[in-house]
Amino acid sequence: MNAKPLCLLCLAILAGQARASSDDAWAALEQAIRISCTQASGLQNPEPVGTLAQFPDQVGVSALLLQGRYRQKHMRGQSGIELCLYNRQTGQAAVSEWNSIRPALKAR
Repeated sequence: MNAKPLCLLCLAILAGQARASSDDAWAALEQAIRISCTQASGLQNPEPVGTLAQFPDQVGVSALLLQGRYRQKHMRGQSGIELCLYNRQTGQAAVSEWNSIRPALKAR
């Protein structure tokens, strides 16, 4: 077999593997973000709302809205929304109440 076609075949195989690996890496990152954010949440049974927002690498965070029920007795199980910011470099999640988004969610 000629060397040129062999090299092209090898490059095609490697390119396919790199793309698959990248998709796997993105899926693993998204799963890590969902787990970290739900664990950091103060809500009972938090569930993601919508899709993940990926900010550029200069910012280095991903954002995820969570919805669940307040755990505190005085809140009587009311539903709440939190915004989770996930630092992709440190793997840390920070959560803040974000109920001001509620009118926009209802308008859908």
